[in-house]
Amino acid sequence: MKLGIIPPYGLAPVEDGDFARAFARLAEELGFESLWPVEHVVEPVDYRSRYPYDPSGRMPVEGLALPDPLMWLGFVAGATARIRLAPGMLILPQRNPVVLAKELASLDRLSGGRLMLGVGLGWLREEAEAIGSSFDDRGERAEEAIAAMRELWREDVASFAGKHIQFSRVRCSPKPLQSGGVPIVIGGHSRAAARRAGRIGDGFFPLGVTLDRLVELRAELAASARAAARSPDKIEITCLGPVDPDAARGYAAEGVARMVVFAPSGDLDALPRLLAPLFQA
Repeated sequence: MKLGIIPPYGLAPVEDGDFARAFARLAEELGFESLWPVEHVVEPVDYRSRYPYDPSGRMPVEGLALPDPLMWLGFVAGATARIRLAPGMLILPQRNPVVLAKELASLDRLSGGRLMLGVGLGWLREEAEAIGSSFDDRGERAEEAIAAMRELWREDVASFAGKHIQFSRVRCSPKPLQSGGVPIVIGGHSRAAARRAGRIGDGFFPLGVTLDRLVELRAELAASARAAARSPDKIEITCLGPVDPDAARGYAAEGVARMVVFAPSGDLDALPRLLAPLFQA
């Protein structure tokens, strides 16, 4: 079981450079495989959209400093050597995919091929509206963005003619260091997200689901992958879990490759003791 960790938002100054470097180094020293900073560009104060992962309908990071995850990962990449870098989740429909392809390829090169791209559609309509991004067609645009980015990473001279994205005979360099481009992990808790991961994802991160629901979504993923002539076994499953070795063992028994936890404290001296049980799984 690989282990990932989310920075301790609200418990420490994640936006402070000294803390960010120290936290990333500590996560690597403890044996975590990956870092997963989160994304919201803006937080609409009076939003009515319901956060789907908490009964309150409110997101747990309200009012907190959330550095841009790619900037944060680029910053800590220089302070680490092995730990993988994984925005979780980048709200893909709110990004320009051509610019993003260049940013991701650059970060993958500069970090020695350590980047994974966790992507989601976004649930917060008011945020999309503040950014100027259409909301109702975000699934369609996200899938097109993935195809366009892969075209830019794969081809020396790339062209793409989609409904939302068009470019003709362009070069985008450098290419990602990883063969095949940056791995893309599809986030979401719906059947549509599972089907999307089966069709086009390198991984699937079903957020906030029970083990029973995970089994259902994996079946949906597998059917979608087979319909697309892909092997479901090659689509890596990541789940969010507690700092609990029993939870890690339970996920592993269901074929989950990676469990991601929230850092339970911002005290870097206390974290090794608090996180030690995970490495007994």
